[in-house]
Amino acid sequence: MNQFWSRRIRDIVPYTPGEQPRDRNFIKLNTNECPYPPSPKVIEAIQAAAGDALRLYPDPECMELRSAIAEREGLGVEQVFCGNGSDEILAFAFQAFFNPDREVVFPKITYSFYPVYTDFFGLSRREVTMNPDFSNPIGLLCGLNGGVVLANPNAPTGIAVGLDAVERLLEANPDVVVIVDEAYVDFGAESAVRLINQYPNLLVVQTTSKSRALAGLRVGWAMGDPGLIDGLCCVRDSVNSYTVDRLAQAGAAAAIRDEEYFQSICRRVMRTRERTEKALKEKGFTVLPSQANFLFVSLPGRDGRELLDGLRKRGVLVRWWDKPEIRDWLRISVGSDGDMTALLEALDELVSK
Repeated sequence: MNQFWSRRIRDIVPYTPGEQPRDRNFIKLNTNECPYPPSPKVIEAIQAAAGDALRLYPDPECMELRSAIAEREGLGVEQVFCGNGSDEILAFAFQAFFNPDREVVFPKITYSFYPVYTDFFGLSRREVTMNPDFSNPIGLLCGLNGGVVLANPNAPTGIAVGLDAVERLLEANPDVVVIVDEAYVDFGAESAVRLINQYPNLLVVQTTSKSRALAGLRVGWAMGDPGLIDGLCCVRDSVNSYTVDRLAQAGAAAAIRDEEYFQSICRRVMRTRERTEKALKEKGFTVLPSQANFLFVSLPGRDGRELLDGLRKRGVLVRWWDKPEIRDWLRISVGSDGDMTALLEALDELVSK
C-alpha cells in the first residue's frame, strides 16, 4: 500500500481479470471470449469511421448505437444507455441506484465484480447462500434490501432462471432497482427485456463482448425505464461524458444490425458447448447445466487448483477461484471445436496420471 493512497481505497481488494498471457501461445479458455471473429460488417464500419473525424469528440449520446439497440429490442431510444463495456455500466448503476444505508443483495457465488463495487463505492451488501445445486436462491433475494443484482445466466455457474423468477424478484422488490446482468443471455437463456415496460425498477444490462465477438471493442448497454437511464446519464456526465469512442460506436452498431451473423455465432457456440459437456460427462466430470458460453465443471476426488495448474502446463488456460464453495470447480470457456478437442486431450493426459 502506498502512503499517498486515499483512505477510501486502502482496504479495497480489486477485481482480478482472467490472465491475458504475453509470453507464449495458449489455448485461452479462461475469459469467455468468442472463438470466432466479429461480423465483417463491423470491420467495414470501423474502417469507414477511421478517418478525419477522429479529431472530433464522439457523440456523447451514442445515438446511432442506441437507435440500433432500441430498434432490435422494440424499445424507445430513451430507454437505452450505452457505455464502455457492461462493467462500466454496472459501476454506474451501483452509484446511481444504491444507497450506503441499505444492503445490496446478490448470490454468494456470482460475478466477482459485484462485491468489489460495493466496497469501492462504500455500500453495504448481503450475499445469499446458493441452493445446494448451485441454482440461484431467488426467495432470499426478495424483500428487505436496498437493491438486487442478478446475473442471468449466472457467472461462473452458467445456470439461468426463467422470466417467472425475474418477475418474482421485481414484484417482491417494487421500491428498489433490480439489475439483471445478461452478459451471457444469448446462449440459450431468456432475456428480461420484454418486462421493461411493465416494471420501472428493472434495469437489463448486456454487452457486445461475448455473443458479438467484440470483447476488444468495449461496448455495453443498459435498458430500462427512462428515469433509470437518466440516472445513469447523471453518473456518466459527472465522470466522463465521452465513454464510448467513435470507432466503438460504429462497430457496435454494425454488430447489432447484423442479426444473421449474430445468430450463427450463438448457434456454433451452443453446439460446441453441448458436445463438450457430453464428452466431459463421459470422462467422469460433473458439469452444471449451462446457458452461457462456458461450462462449470469438477472432477470428483480431484483438486481444482491441481487441474488448473496441470492444464496450464499443457498450454490450456481455464478459470479457478480460491473460494471454499467452489475450490474444486473450473470454469471453461467454450472455444472452437479444435480448442475443445485440445482441452479434452489435455484432460485425458492429466487425469490418467
